[in-house]
Amino acid sequence: MALQKTIKTVTDRIVARSADTRQEYLDRMDAAAKRGPARGHLSCSNQAHAFAGAGVDQSALANGNAGNLGIVTAYNDMLSAHQPFETYPAMIRDAAREIGGTAQVAGGVPAMCDGVTQGEAGMELSLFSRDVIALATGVALSHNTFDAAVFLGVCDKIVPGLVIGAQAFGHLPAVFLPAGPMTSGLANDEKAKVRQKFAAGEVGRDALMAAEMAAYHGPGTCTFYGTANTNQMLMEFMGLHLPGASFVTPNTDLRSALTRSGAQRALSLSALGDSYTPVCQILDERAFVNGIVGLNATGGSTNLLIHLVAMARAGGIILDWQDFSDLSDITPLLARVYPNGLADVNHFHAAGGLGFMIGELLAAGLLHPDTQTVAGQGLENYTRDPKLVDGNLHWADGPTESLNDKILRAHDRAFQPTGGLKRLSGNVGTSVMKVSAVAPEHRIVEAPARVFHDQDAVKAAFKAGELNGDIVVVVRFQGPRANGMPELHSLTPILSILQGRGQKVALVTDGRMSGASGKIPSAIHVSPEALDGGPIAKLRDGDLVRVDAEQGVLEALVDDLDSRSSATVDLSGAHAGTGRELFSAFRNAVGPATRGASIFEV
Repeated sequence: MALQKTIKTVTDRIVARSADTRQEYLDRMDAAAKRGPARGHLSCSNQAHAFAGAGVDQSALANGNAGNLGIVTAYNDMLSAHQPFETYPAMIRDAAREIGGTAQVAGGVPAMCDGVTQGEAGMELSLFSRDVIALATGVALSHNTFDAAVFLGVCDKIVPGLVIGAQAFGHLPAVFLPAGPMTSGLANDEKAKVRQKFAAGEVGRDALMAAEMAAYHGPGTCTFYGTANTNQMLMEFMGLHLPGASFVTPNTDLRSALTRSGAQRALSLSALGDSYTPVCQILDERAFVNGIVGLNATGGSTNLLIHLVAMARAGGIILDWQDFSDLSDITPLLARVYPNGLADVNHFHAAGGLGFMIGELLAAGLLHPDTQTVAGQGLENYTRDPKLVDGNLHWADGPTESLNDKILRAHDRAFQPTGGLKRLSGNVGTSVMKVSAVAPEHRIVEAPARVFHDQDAVKAAFKAGELNGDIVVVVRFQGPRANGMPELHSLTPILSILQGRGQKVALVTDGRMSGASGKIPSAIHVSPEALDGGPIAKLRDGDLVRVDAEQGVLEALVDDLDSRSSATVDLSGAHAGTGRELFSAFRNAVGPATRGASIFEV
């Protein structure tokens, strides 16, 4: 199938827009590749420090004739998704030795759980943790003693941070090794119903706790299709996972086999191997377009509109939100996974999963088929499923038909003809909305604004019975410079109750919404943010605001918006406590959401 016209047009304009910065990046990576790992010309003392703890691998490292694999790990056992990584380093070292190589843990990176910090002060560090992870990855690999690297990370900011850091060492091969989703527990829609009942005062905390523990019950990622599982999808669409690796559950023989094979594959891709493939060759403009198509086709997390921009810029590639919107317009929605449907990622995987979806999108001309990946040239590799045959890992042809068309469909029978994301713009600024879970009848809201400066004030107004009638809830001073751009997912139960009462309701904010954001139309990431004098800072209670996800409009229907002065707010309470005082440099340096809300610029 020939490449769809818009795919080519958007790719070409990204290439043109990025020409200078991309070439400068590639030149740096070429120079780094020519220098090679430093361990071959380190002093004996330097080498002794690097190899002192390597045990049986000391001789191979000192002789310099074996590929050395760096392991960058986001392990901690507070994140269910990352708990399985505890045993990975030993497994990876054994796998490296089997093919004559070595492996060392190069360093650890922090990994916080947005599920723990939702609605809490710690959430204000969440977005910044991505760039901390990138910095920590840089420190881990700065010893320059590695021929390739594997990256152990799954969740929200962690994979984007690792990708940013990996690209700073883009002359090295990089393979991402996931841990997989937890087995299915309490259905996500049942959990959501209990949350709404608790918010309405209909059930007590004991019922809420029982439901939450039944939903989040074991090792692995949360099973809804939020940011963590969207990350895993991207790593396949962009060629950094082994095919089919994303949604194999933890602590299974197949999961272990994929981990071992991924480590060995990373070494084979090094300059000492037989098919040198540095990550800078994989993450080109086409790979990012493929990732955006995957984001739209799956109805993925809005957080990736920020993260993909930041990830691309780390490799000299400049994306903008119009690229996402134009690709969404021609990408059919092929999946219904909670919150876009009732199924979880395990059901999605069983129905055919990413292999089936990639095959469908390739057949429709909606993906670049010839990208370089860790599995070799061509995205066709990712239509195949990993299997264990007599204890050995093989890849077999994946399904060519969906095994459950309520969850996953062919491109010519899509759930909707366009993707899950929409750019909205107007006199309030530019924003994005995840529309894949928003029912068509809720995609246009024109109602009076009720303006708040934090989410606690929204909750207080709800409890006081003040949020009546059709309403556009505006929560501002939540941008990256103001307070780190927290997710406002804890407002979802409240807004869902209002919508359930028959009120037309929308959210407008310069903050973020969770990757699990669902049925409430939410114009998020509004840019410029209020602290930068964005028009959202000029809205007042009672202003008529139109949020139109069909036409892509975010508009205050008032005549004097430009002439108004901007509201101000005392943010000192959001700048200290729970570690926030340590991040003032980040708040001062961070760029706008449209450029990835990053402290790094190209």
